[in-house]
Amino acid sequence: MKYIIGIDEAGRGPLAGPVSVGAVRLPVDFDEMLVIGAKDSKKMTPLARERLYRCMHDLRAAGTLDFAVGFSDAAMIDREGIVPAIASALSYALESLQLDPAACDVRLDGGLKAPEHFKNQTTIIRGDQTELAISLASIAAKVERDRLMCEIASQYPGYSLEVHKGYGTAAHLQAIRENGLSPIHRVSFCTRI
Repeated sequence: MKYIIGIDEAGRGPLAGPVSVGAVRLPVDFDEMLVIGAKDSKKMTPLARERLYRCMHDLRAAGTLDFAVGFSDAAMIDREGIVPAIASALSYALESLQLDPAACDVRLDGGLKAPEHFKNQTTIIRGDQTELAISLASIAAKVERDRLMCEIASQYPGYSLEVHKGYGTAAHLQAIRENGLSPIHRVSFCTRI
């Protein structure tokens, strides 16, 4: 194997916004010291995630690693379901890296699966906590989704999307009760509000 590919998603559970999937390509001899502090993005502060994400950009510019993030929007999630939406975003992220499946050892977090032509793939429960490539994919997916939610927030000012990023906080639920659903809300996730 020439490369380790890490894959993780962000935004599976929010009431609004897209789901994102990050894919990271590392050479098998990647120096972990280049990304000290990388771990499951949910266990990092926003500042620490941003710092590591900038580091990933620098390493990509230097040719040391590569990564891509795919998105599936709320309309697709409502139309096809969260699992097919994640699969679509995952496929997009992998295709963006232009990989030779035979040269890749693909490691995926949780219940994720890569397309079948990636023969060497392993799904690892809590892989974002134990596998560096998955941790980096988690960071890329989370940072890019959070940034997108901050951009979207200006289009839908009544929801404070820049604060909760679409998750079902008490403030978000109250905003939905007051303003109704916006075009970026996942209707199928909001049936009990």
